[in-house]
Formats: sequence, C-alpha cells, structure tokens
Amino acid sequence: MALGVAGAYDRAITVFSPQGRLYQVEYALETVRSGSTAMAIASNDGVVLAVEERMHTKLQNANYSWKLFQVDEHIGVVASGLNSDARVLVDSARLRAQVLRLTYDEPPTVEAVTKYIGDLMQMYTQHAGVRPFGVALLFGGVDDTGPRVFYTEPSGMVLEYDAWAIGRGAEKVRSILEAEYKRDMFLEEAVDLALRSLVESAEKIDENWTVRLATVPLEAKKFTVMPQEELRRKLDEFIKKRGS
Repeated sequence: MALGVAGAYDRAITVFSPQGRLYQVEYALETVRSGSTAMAIASNDGVVLAVEERMHTKLQNANYSWKLFQVDEHIGVVASGLNSDARVLVDSARLRAQVLRLTYDEPPTVEAVTKYIGDLMQMYTQHAGVRPFGVALLFGGVDDTGPRVFYTEPSGMVLEYDAWAIGRGAEKVRSILEAEYKRDMFLEEAVDLALRSLVESAEKIDENWTVRLATVPLEAKKFTVMPQEELRRKLDEFIKKRGS
C-alpha cells in the first residue's frame, strides 16, 4: 500500500502514522466516548457497577439488559460502545474465569480476568484484516485482595481505579466522583452516588431512559442485580431533585 495516498493510515490498522498514531484505534475510542455512560465504584464495603440504558421501542423487553453483565459469581462488568463487541468480550471473560477457577481451584481475581481481555483487545490492534473492538469495559468485583475496579479499552490498556466512568457523560460523572467519592463509604452510599451521578449526567431523561445497577458486597462476594422496582424508586427521587 502506498503510504503517500491520502487516508492510507486510516485504512491500515497495522501502520503507524508519521505522528505515531493508530487511527483505527482512535476511531474505536470515539465510539466509546459516544456510547452510554457507565461507571464503577469500589468502596471498602464492596463494588457498584451501573450503566444507563435506553429502550429503542415499547416492544422491547424492559427486563433484558445488554450493557451490564455477570462474569463470575463475584465479578461483573459494564460496557460503553458497541454492545455486540461487548457481548463477545464478556463471553471470553466468562470462559477465562472458569479456566482460572478450574486450573487453580480458587476464584479468579478481577485483575487476572481483566488483563486477559486487555490482551485480547490489544491483539486486535496489530493484525491485518481485523478491526479494534469498539467498546470499553469496566470490570468490578470482590476477590481475596478486596474490592477492585479495572478498566480496559480498544488499545488494550488496562488500568485500576477506585472509581471511574466511561461514555458520553463520563466527564460530568468523573467531576462528581472526584468531589464526593470516599473509599471508606458504605455500599449503600456508593449506590446512591452512582445513581445520582448518572441522573445528573444524562442528556435526556424520559420514559425510555433507565439504569441497570449491580453490587458485589465485600462479605457475600456475590454479584447481585438490583431489582428494577427498587431501582426505579431511587431513580425517581434523584430525577425529582434534578428537576427542582
């Protein structure tokens, strides 16, 4: 391929531009930035995972979530970007978690599962004939090392956070977290902080907008999805405060 041709670096995932950039990876990150807002919070009491979802039609099953997933009994993940890519990566994470459990006869750590997915995403940045995954993931769970939250993105980078947000409303959520997050907060306080952050960062709240939320308490170490009825009551309180 002639690298002098305009747009050549855009089409070739394996070729760096003269500025040292991989444009296809950057485009994938733009997909994440325009995706639904997702966040994770780790406290000394456990982990909270939350993501906004919007129903596309009244015919859609409102109980089916496609952005919040369970990986293992003590690990969950939320996604922002292409949901189809997220589903494939989550399936790989589930398989890896089972392999680690069977190999070492103990629950896999959140870090080990996340790094495996990060390695998989990185591999798709250096082979011709493929494209990067257009999704970023926030893994959260409780293992023998305590409550942990990890982030991985299309480049394959893996980072650990106490609390983090991705997607279109991420900047506003992060500003709230930086001002109010405390590691020693109780799990219920982290739940309220997550819900309020998503409500305040939402571009539009109507009957089609909702949130999915799950917790992994420190003691139980069990991924638990909050029932929509309870979640709706909490959301209505914050939505009312936002409107006042």
